[in-house]
Amino acid sequence: MGIQIAYQDVSLPIELNWGMEPFNAEPPRSALVSSYVTPVDLFYKRNHGPIPVVDDIERYCINITGLIETPKKLYMRDVSFFPDFILQYVNLVGFSTTNRMLPKFNVTAILQCAGNRRTAMSKTRKVRGVGWDVSAIGNAVWGGAKLADVLELVGIPKLTSSTRSGGKHVEFVSIDKCKEENGGPYKASIPLSQATNPEADVLLAYEMNGEPLNRDHGYPLRVIVPGVIGARSVKWLDSINIIAEECQGFFMQKDYKMFPPSVDWDNIDWSTRRPQMDFPVQSVICSLEDVQSIKPGKITISGYAASGGGRGIERVDVSIDGGKTWIEASRFQKTGIPYILDHESSDKWAWVLFKITVDIPRSTQIVAKAVDSGANVQPENVQDIWNLRGILNTSWHRVEVRVGHSNM
Repeated sequence: MGIQIAYQDVSLPIELNWGMEPFNAEPPRSALVSSYVTPVDLFYKRNHGPIPVVDDIERYCINITGLIETPKKLYMRDVSFFPDFILQYVNLVGFSTTNRMLPKFNVTAILQCAGNRRTAMSKTRKVRGVGWDVSAIGNAVWGGAKLADVLELVGIPKLTSSTRSGGKHVEFVSIDKCKEENGGPYKASIPLSQATNPEADVLLAYEMNGEPLNRDHGYPLRVIVPGVIGARSVKWLDSINIIAEECQGFFMQKDYKMFPPSVDWDNIDWSTRRPQMDFPVQSVICSLEDVQSIKPGKITISGYAASGGGRGIERVDVSIDGGKTWIEASRFQKTGIPYILDHESSDKWAWVLFKITVDIPRSTQIVAKAVDSGANVQPENVQDIWNLRGILNTSWHRVEVRVGHSNM
């Protein structure tokens, strides 16, 4: 790109830090239910290498190449809306802004690491990966250009599944360098049919919660692929390639795949499983820690629920007796607006918060499980979905409460 790139690691003292290089951290679980939209400084950080710093925004561009007829360089001024004083500078130095009319869209969507809740899975059998608790997830308002609009600039119509040259996948390549790629860039891909579908809401995002992306979250430009695991929403975008087969990068072919419990590191064959895209229905209690002492009486239990693929949350069930009996929690997104499944007032890519007040007279186990709009239910036991990489732990979420000095 002909720009200066430095690398740095950024940390926040309020977070649970699982590694400084690469920097990975998550907020306390209680912070997640403090607001529907997760503040930027409370949004989990997932990196595979040092955080790149792009200093020269005027020279920064992404290359769109591959199995297309009209390759293109795309500058920030081509996809984003700048304040007037910046536009005056851009015009003064003679840069063209002819493509600047790409419409901006705001999409409220969660990002969730495939390894969210990995620590609980590792208690069954050891797994490899960042030791996430329950907070490797966040809900933000992403602002940017739809990828479907961007691809039209290189001659790919909307709702296209294959280019004339045989391109069927869109590969995103990062500035980020990581050891798993032998020092090469992080990369991932999605099907072209998804990338060119305006309803899929795939973005080239330059804003997060109404502000420019910060360095932790992909400044100056990143991909947001709603409804799939966070590993496909590539940060610090360097190039977009239209390719015939799915990306052959490490994190598509030798990571983030779901294997049965019978597979271990001695008998694994990565080629037998597809790269994970969608994620299953999930819910987590955020108002209580895994083991918490409380006084007898009424408590409010709250948390989040989400499902992949744009599926809504049909209900969240809470049990205060270890799963023997269940009561339905209330669900909501935006304050003051009832959550109605699949309604236009609801954000289909976002999480749903839940809340219920119950009476807890004695020590017990509190459990939460969600059901999505496809009638998919969280599995009861983590043992049944254990896998060697510790991904997609969507088993019932359980917390132990100890009341006074009573015994369980």
